[in-house]
Amino acid sequence: MKPLNRKLLRELLHMKGQMLAVAAVVACGISVFVSMSSVEYSLRLSKQTYYSQYRFADVFMQVKRAPSSMIDLVRTIDGVAAVRTRIIADVTLDVAGLDEPASGRLVSIPEKRRQVLNDVFLREGRYIRQGHPEEVIASETFMDANGLKLGDSVGAVINGRWKELRIVGKGLSPEYIYEVQPGAFFPDNRRFGVFWMGRDAMDASLDMTGAFNDLSLSLTHGASEKDVIQRLDQLFSRYGSLGAYGRGEQLSDRFISDEIKQLGIQITVLPTIFLAVAIFLLNIVLRRLVSTERDQIAVLKAVGYTNEEIGLHYLGFAMVPVVVGALAGTGLGAWLGVQLTGIYAAFYNFSELLYSFRLREVALSVLLSLGAAVAGAMGAVRQSVALPPAEAMRPDAPVVYKPGVLDRQAFQKKISVPVRIIVRNLERRPWKAALSVLMIAFAVAILIAGRYSYDAVNHILLVEFSQKHREDLTVLFNESRPRSVSNDLASLTGVLQQEYYRDEPARLRFAHRSRRQSITGLQHVDGLRRLVDARNRSYSLPENGLLLTTTLAGILGVSPGDTLTVEFLQGKRHTARVPVAGTIDELLGLSAYMRLDELDMMTRSPGLVSGSYLTIDGKEADALFSKLKQMPGVGGTSMLKAMQKSFEELIARSMTTSTVILTLFAAVLAFAVVYNGARISLSERSRELSSLRVLGMTRREIALILLGEQAILTIVAIPAGFLIGIVLSVMLALGLSSELYRMPVIFSNVNFIFALAVIVMVAVVSSLMVRFRLNRLDLIAVLKTRE
Repeated sequence: MKPLNRKLLRELLHMKGQMLAVAAVVACGISVFVSMSSVEYSLRLSKQTYYSQYRFADVFMQVKRAPSSMIDLVRTIDGVAAVRTRIIADVTLDVAGLDEPASGRLVSIPEKRRQVLNDVFLREGRYIRQGHPEEVIASETFMDANGLKLGDSVGAVINGRWKELRIVGKGLSPEYIYEVQPGAFFPDNRRFGVFWMGRDAMDASLDMTGAFNDLSLSLTHGASEKDVIQRLDQLFSRYGSLGAYGRGEQLSDRFISDEIKQLGIQITVLPTIFLAVAIFLLNIVLRRLVSTERDQIAVLKAVGYTNEEIGLHYLGFAMVPVVVGALAGTGLGAWLGVQLTGIYAAFYNFSELLYSFRLREVALSVLLSLGAAVAGAMGAVRQSVALPPAEAMRPDAPVVYKPGVLDRQAFQKKISVPVRIIVRNLERRPWKAALSVLMIAFAVAILIAGRYSYDAVNHILLVEFSQKHREDLTVLFNESRPRSVSNDLASLTGVLQQEYYRDEPARLRFAHRSRRQSITGLQHVDGLRRLVDARNRSYSLPENGLLLTTTLAGILGVSPGDTLTVEFLQGKRHTARVPVAGTIDELLGLSAYMRLDELDMMTRSPGLVSGSYLTIDGKEADALFSKLKQMPGVGGTSMLKAMQKSFEELIARSMTTSTVILTLFAAVLAFAVVYNGARISLSERSRELSSLRVLGMTRREIALILLGEQAILTIVAIPAGFLIGIVLSVMLALGLSSELYRMPVIFSNVNFIFALAVIVMVAVVSSLMVRFRLNRLDLIAVLKTRE
């Protein structure tokens, strides 16, 4: 082994604590990068593969009822590659072991299996048989949530008639990667499922022979989606079309696409912080090392070593811990990626979601770590090679200092010597102190940002399930019904309170912008259904005009006082001019609200309702549920508390995992900064501290001088970290928000107390370790003067 390599190894072992701390910080940053990059790629690849294998459509459209002959006209549209017509119906289900009614979406499939758009992946069982109208394929999530097996039956009310559906297959579809009930945002897999049923059976059950109510198609390469959608709207306007839309507006695709986008944001933020801290630590450690080895550098140059050899030698002090950290971080990142992929598999329903680890991630992690090593060591390396041998043989020139604030005569007797020494040292090295504070503050910020999602989700749950919605049960009609139907619900035994509402599909236009959006007509907003914004503030319905969510107003480019052109997509399909009366910053989705009586007048078809909100008597719930399970005209029901419980159970695992990971990583970051800062201070001031010991100071006073400085830096860093954490959380909220949901910027006291407790605990542990080394300080060896 070459002499310089032996020297490198010997000094690395001597500085193993500091080097391991640097390696740990690098490992954290690389592991976050590798895991998030791999998961993002795995989700993207799984989505693309799933869409391709099962032919996920590019354009979708729902109609009231259109003749099957229209398919020939659709095929003539320029850019259309393949077309599929279907029948889709929402029904009420009676599931064994489930007291309350469940909701199901029936989707028609060919009687004989063939390749079609939006095909079904069979996990278990078999395809339906021709001539067996009772056979269906049920969604995997619904079957698993209810403990259903192949051969089990589920009761359903289809077009007012009771029918037993026998499950022969367990399946999935790219159309329902995120499987939620229409109109909902949170999955409730036990009470909502998708069922694929033979086309002939659905034709007969729904009186749809020779017709369809759903159209999907794929486009040729380079085709204009906008032109195809415009042509479809023209062709099907007389058949009750609700407006064609592209894949980007399909609910399931929007959820998974937003998730992939969010992962891309997270890939850059956290690794950047960790690698920045690693650069800082390496720079400080190596500058101190070069300063203490001036005489050795002079000797090396005198005996013939070149500047390049000496520079590479000191660069090795950075390369070794960083390479070790990169290797450990890559392995840890691969393991974390597997765990995170398992969590995403619980949220999203892929036919196969496999963790894909690419060499690209390894290469990028190595490049990132090498970049961190070079950036951190460059200043120290330049300092080492710039020293001429004759100058390097002399000790550093004493630094000229000015009296500090506490060195004035007025403070001499009032403040103890250790405190004056601490303050004096901080005053003389303000930039080093400021950087140390910033690095510790980053650790605090990661803790704040890591738990921010807890606060945000809890706030969403509070607003959505406690303030905005106060009903126990929502009953959805399979089509608009006379208001008397809703009144019939109110008369059922067990119903304590009832409010009806109306959803009217429309296209909102302003200048060159337009958006398909249902207008919700409400009786009032001081009962079961309320209007509450992101800050939990209540709103009332305007006397005249529309109340739009802030995001929808931004998409349309309107503000209060502007006038929208509203094209109604049902009934007489007329247009109206409606003023925008105000906006409300809701957390979920896009909405347009107005008074129910005004909506009735605008649609020219008064007295219709789309569903009802109910509060029920728990003692009469079983009897009420039995009635609803067999009630014709009911397209589905949703239980508010059940949906909330399902969502909380679903996110509990992911929230706990991410919080634990970020807490551990932030603790490593804080420990590395505090421990290295104290160790470097001990190395730099060992002669000074030893002299003070010889002059009569106790070990406790010496420890106070050394560790008190680190304590002050940590105390100052905590509020700075709170501020940076808030800024980082705001950035994450902006980056993670989408049209489907907005992350509220809100923080609980528990968040800040948790971050404070972790940082204090880490600072105490690192201080105890440095105190141990301080107690073992060899006074005689330290006080030897270098001549």
